[in-house]
Amino acid sequence: MSDSKSAKRGLGRGLSALMADLDLDTPGEPKPTKDRTMVPIEQITANPDQPRRHFDPAALQELAESLRQRGVLQPLIVRKHPRDEGLYQIVAGERRWRAAQMAQLHELPVIIRDLTDTEVLEVAIIENIQRADLNAIEEAASFRQLMDRFGHTQEKLAEALNKSRSHIANLLRLLTLPDPVQDYVKDGRLTAGHARALITADNAATLARRVIDGGLSVRETEDLVRRQGKNTTSGEKSQSRRKGDKDADTRVLEGDLSAQLKMAVAIDHAPHGGGTISITYKNLEELDRLCQLLGRSN
Repeated sequence: MSDSKSAKRGLGRGLSALMADLDLDTPGEPKPTKDRTMVPIEQITANPDQPRRHFDPAALQELAESLRQRGVLQPLIVRKHPRDEGLYQIVAGERRWRAAQMAQLHELPVIIRDLTDTEVLEVAIIENIQRADLNAIEEAASFRQLMDRFGHTQEKLAEALNKSRSHIANLLRLLTLPDPVQDYVKDGRLTAGHARALITADNAATLARRVIDGGLSVRETEDLVRRQGKNTTSGEKSQSRRKGDKDADTRVLEGDLSAQLKMAVAIDHAPHGGGTISITYKNLEELDRLCQLLGRSN
C-alpha cells in the first residue's frame, strides 16, 4: 500500500494538474493535444480499484450508439499497466471504454500518464464527483475521501472542482446524519434539501419517515424540525441545538467539525465569552476513534 508520502505526492502535483486531464466531457470537438494517441481496445484494461462499481446498462447502450455514429471524441486517461507489459490501465473514462466495446470499436484515443496507485485513486474519485447522476451522499463521501486520504481542504476542493466552499461544507454535513436518513437520500426518497433540514434534529430518522410518509416540502420539513426543537424537554439541549440562537459562523464551524469528526458537534458560547464544545458519539468504536484523534501529537 502507498504510505503517507506517496499520498502527499498527488497533493504535491496539485489538484489543478490532475483536473486538467479530466476535462473530458466538454461538448464539441476534442481538444488538440500532442499526447493523444490511438491504442487497440484489447490492450486497455479496467482499474480493479475503480470506486464506481455500477454502470447503468441503458445509459451505456445509449452512449454506445453515440460512439458508433460519432466515434470517441474525448480520449481516455490511461497509464502503463503496473504488471502486464504492453497493456494500459484506465485512470479515467471506463464508461466510454465499456460503451466502445458494445459499439465494437477497434481502437480508442488515449492520453498516457505516469501516475502512482495513489494518484490513480485520487483521479478516479474526482472523476466520480463530476458525474451528473451522483446523489448528494455519494458526492459528500467523495469529498470526504479526498480530504481524509489526500489532505485536501474544502477551499482547495472548491477551487479545483469549480464549486463553492459552502456547497462542499453543506454536503459534508449530510454525513453526520443517521445511516437510515443517508439511505433515504441515496434512494431518492429525500432530497439534499430535506436532509440538510434534518441535520439539527435529535430524532432525524423518525422525522425523516414523517417527511416521506407525508410528502412534506423542504420548508415544511424545516418547520417540523423547528417545532420538535421547541418541544424538547431538555431546555439546555434544545437551546444548544436551536439554529436561530447561533450566528452563521458558529453554525458553519459546527458543520465543519461534525464533517471532520463524522460525529455531531455542538458549540455553545457563554455570555461572558467562554463556552463549551459537545461531541456526540454513537458507540464505543467512535469514542475510541475520537480519543485517538485527540491524542495525536502531530
